[in-house]
Amino acid sequence: MDLKAYIRDIPDFPKPGIVFKDITPLFLDHAALDHTVGALADYAREREADYVVSAEARGFVLGGALADRSGAGFILARKPGKLPRDTASVEYQLEYGVDALEVHADAVADGSRVLVHDDLLATGGTAEALCGLVEQAGAEVAGCAFVIELAFLRGRARLAGHDVHSLVSYEEE
Repeated sequence: MDLKAYIRDIPDFPKPGIVFKDITPLFLDHAALDHTVGALADYAREREADYVVSAEARGFVLGGALADRSGAGFILARKPGKLPRDTASVEYQLEYGVDALEVHADAVADGSRVLVHDDLLATGGTAEALCGLVEQAGAEVAGCAFVIELAFLRGRARLAGHDVHSLVSYEEE
């Protein structure tokens, strides 16, 4: 299935010069959504993932379905202050500042294999932070799975040493 047919370009969003990759058309089409979740779940099973970790908010949209379809548990990575128990956290650089993600401190068992998932790989900052959280907990990053990769931004380089899988890649802006 050609998933690019379900990804809409939105020019100048969220700011001038940016072309936003909108995947809501993919979510609206059951066959495209089923194909996407299935392809990501196949990868998770190949990587023998015990858990899938996804960052809010868009990573959650497919993360839970991916975990369910692959037979793995699902770990929520949230912005600081959103989880009710003890957390482990990691800060990461954004183009315009610093952000942070947290998971429950007991969410990842030592020695577990965790698949890092997000809808989009751009510069790699969020995925790199998720990998750091997984490794900080003593677990192993089983791989990193994305629907879309903006290859021209070279986010894959920040994930060096980890297996990276994307369903759709854009080589040019």
